[in-house]
Amino acid sequence: MERSREVDEALRGLHAVAQSPFSAADTIPPLLYRSRDVEALEMERIFSKDWVCPGLAADLPKPGDYITFSIGDQPVLTLRGRDGVIRSFSNVCLHRMMPLVEGRGSCGNKMVCPYHAWTYDTEGKVIGAGHMGGRDPAFDKKQFRLPELRTEIWQGWVYVTLNPDAPSVAELLQGLLPVVERYDMAGYIPVVHQDHVWDTNWKLLNENFMEGYHLPVAHKATVGAWFPVEDTEFPDEVFDAFTYQTFTKDENATYGRAHESNTRLEGKWRYTSILPTVFPTHMYVLAPDHLWYLSLRPKGVGQVHVRFGVALAPEVHEALGETRDQWVKELVDFFDRVNAEDKFVVEGIFKGSKAPLASRGPLSWLEREIHDFARYLDKKLNGPAVSEKRIAAE
Repeated sequence: MERSREVDEALRGLHAVAQSPFSAADTIPPLLYRSRDVEALEMERIFSKDWVCPGLAADLPKPGDYITFSIGDQPVLTLRGRDGVIRSFSNVCLHRMMPLVEGRGSCGNKMVCPYHAWTYDTEGKVIGAGHMGGRDPAFDKKQFRLPELRTEIWQGWVYVTLNPDAPSVAELLQGLLPVVERYDMAGYIPVVHQDHVWDTNWKLLNENFMEGYHLPVAHKATVGAWFPVEDTEFPDEVFDAFTYQTFTKDENATYGRAHESNTRLEGKWRYTSILPTVFPTHMYVLAPDHLWYLSLRPKGVGQVHVRFGVALAPEVHEALGETRDQWVKELVDFFDRVNAEDKFVVEGIFKGSKAPLASRGPLSWLEREIHDFARYLDKKLNGPAVSEKRIAAE
């Protein structure tokens, strides 16, 4: 793939950021947020290779339950089969390429294409295709099955990839397991599902999630009021497939502290939240009483599909009883305000990235994960071979 000199220069800038010590690191070059050449490179080297997350396994409690997603131009259907196994398939009919289902819901024990009614079971096999007689050789529906994508469940999350050779999710996230497993988030109960499109580059939304520097300012009317910046902690190690930070919630926080009947967490973990980002685009806040997450899908350079969800710790869900609906409504209203604050910021940064005089800035100690993300991007977009070649040339 041929690239302009400007893009090559920006990629060299990315490499310089990734190789610099964090104490001296800057942000990555603005061009990387707005270049169509970079977008194409990301699709080739990131999204066609790595794992993405359509949602929680708990979103699919019964056979026939499904959620839809996409990886680049590939529509994806994830559903629980009659045998209880969660699988993912190409969400494209084998007859004339019509998407089979949209959104989320239940298909029962079969999926029917809305175009010509080709019908599939929950294992992706064609079980019905009318008016296919007269072919030579004879049409045999048993020869047709939707392409299946690799799907793995890790700590309650569903991950999907187009790459048959990708390392397993468990292998990639083994360093994160000791940090999150005490919360038992696979038992959290989903209560909110939303899908939006924001006018920004996906990387800017990633980076915004990764740092708490903006919380006391951009979120001063919401979560920033409960956020003691000085309590933010980062791991000593830098990981290839993920990054995270932890922070605490004080006694005035409406959300983020363990329910009195929570017996899983002890000590500081009863008021500590973990913020993992699983590269490239899955990020969540795991708190003692709830979790919320974002899962992103780029839509060109300047737009991103945002999947947002909330799940409650089981003891919180149970304790709410008849007040649950009202409590969840108030929670949704609160997070709608938080998301609106973030949307304003990341859409503004994208506009700023297109300015002729836009420049790189120095990173705060609170932006450590942005530097981790730059290292991930450098490995993916430049690659070891390219990096070594550049070092030799220099």
